[in-house]
Amino acid sequence: MINLEFMKEIKTIGILTSGGDAPGMNAAIRAITRSAIFNGWRVFGIYRGYEGLIGGDFKELTTESVSNTIQKGGTILKTARSKEFMTPEGREKAYANIQKFGVDALIVIGGNGSLSGAQDFAKEHDVPVIGLPGTIDNDLYGTDSTIGYDTALNTIVECVDKIRDTANSHDRIFFIEVMGRDAGFLAQNSAIAAGAEAAIIPEDQTDIDQLEQFIAHGCRKSKNSSIVIVSESKKDGGAMHYAERVKKEYPGYDVRVTILGHLQRGGSPSAYDRILASRLGYASIEALQEGQRNIMVGISDDKIVYVPINKAVKKNKPIDKELIDVLAVLSI
Repeated sequence: MINLEFMKEIKTIGILTSGGDAPGMNAAIRAITRSAIFNGWRVFGIYRGYEGLIGGDFKELTTESVSNTIQKGGTILKTARSKEFMTPEGREKAYANIQKFGVDALIVIGGNGSLSGAQDFAKEHDVPVIGLPGTIDNDLYGTDSTIGYDTALNTIVECVDKIRDTANSHDRIFFIEVMGRDAGFLAQNSAIAAGAEAAIIPEDQTDIDQLEQFIAHGCRKSKNSSIVIVSESKKDGGAMHYAERVKKEYPGYDVRVTILGHLQRGGSPSAYDRILASRLGYASIEALQEGQRNIMVGISDDKIVYVPINKAVKKNKPIDKELIDVLAVLSI
């Protein structure tokens, strides 16, 4: 049901990007800004995420402000991680600036930590908050895809294709580390797309030794060169950990490690990410018009959905186990 009283209260919105940047964030900023202005609202861009919210780094955005940005990677609003915003005192400072600039609602583009911060802020200060899923990890519950994931996936596949040439030329095993410490979407899907022999992901941590399984089904059979995609991990050391194990346990193999790192975040967003970000940005303004608050705007089965922020950040997003079977069969 549309809350007409709430709709009348919205005159000015603020937009910020927080946490790690993701390709497509600028397309989302553009869509939010132009949709809000179309509805007669003022728009403030808040620079450097929650740090800018605390420091009062606000700048009014116009249609021209977001021109020629849809194709750019990163975020024109900059981003930062804010320890101060994690405290009630920091959020109190942020709220003072919300009042100072007359911002009636806040739209936050970011990942799990960013939306968790938005949820805390909304609870303490009764500010309507809409979250947009902006993270290359694709780990937010309730949305099929997050802004930046498709571009990062394509970047990884392009890199793996090039590394494959060297692996074949030298009969080497390459362990390629990708982002996704707690979620294996990038590793699993890039492994399938690039024809890798294996993916080592956090969701597949069972009693079965993933390295032993890879050696048994891959290298020991017929392959002298192989590509293994590994999700980064502080717990076991990621790709370096598995490469060191191979050197010790299977000394006959020539092993190399490539850590793609921040290369995965950059670059012009794919067409899919531009369209997704534009749809979600437009839908965030519709959500505010309907009186929605404290929800994340996502996409499911190609339809816009509203997901309570607490569910989006607290529930685990499961990886499709069929993908593991697909890779296992096709890598033989």
